[in-house]
Amino acid sequence: MKSIALFPGSFDPFTAGHLNILGRALTMFDEVVVAIGINQDKRGFFDNDQKMDIIRQATNGMKGVQVIEYDGLTVDICKQMNIHHIVRGVRNMLDFENERAIADANRRMAPDIETIIIPTAQEFAHISSSAVRDILKHHGDTSMFVPQGVILPPVK
Repeated sequence: MKSIALFPGSFDPFTAGHLNILGRALTMFDEVVVAIGINQDKRGFFDNDQKMDIIRQATNGMKGVQVIEYDGLTVDICKQMNIHHIVRGVRNMLDFENERAIADANRRMAPDIETIIIPTAQEFAHISSSAVRDILKHHGDTSMFVPQGVILPPVK
């Protein structure tokens, strides 16, 4: 039986830090489903098709990676896909406290789904999607913050 985890997020955009977490999750699970959450209340910098393309570029050649989008609660997509583990990455203690609170809420809604929090490797701890978006807005070079081989769409 394959062990599968869900790696949910907005991934706006998918960064080198996200790739680090994904690669480390693949050492624990046979398959990791990267799940782009649709938030109707929040307009993303990139649309979901662009996000899917960026993640596919970043994970090209990686075995055990599936990329999907979903709308609704993370625990509900886990139930629909029969997934019992959620993977979340953290860069610092503030991220950890936020992720722990979400994990606690998820556990109350779905006690059979466990959240695994993975701290990002130190060399990626400074990278955030919001910083990458800011660099893009000002036409800066994002290549050191996104996975190798990823070409971000131009800013509109």
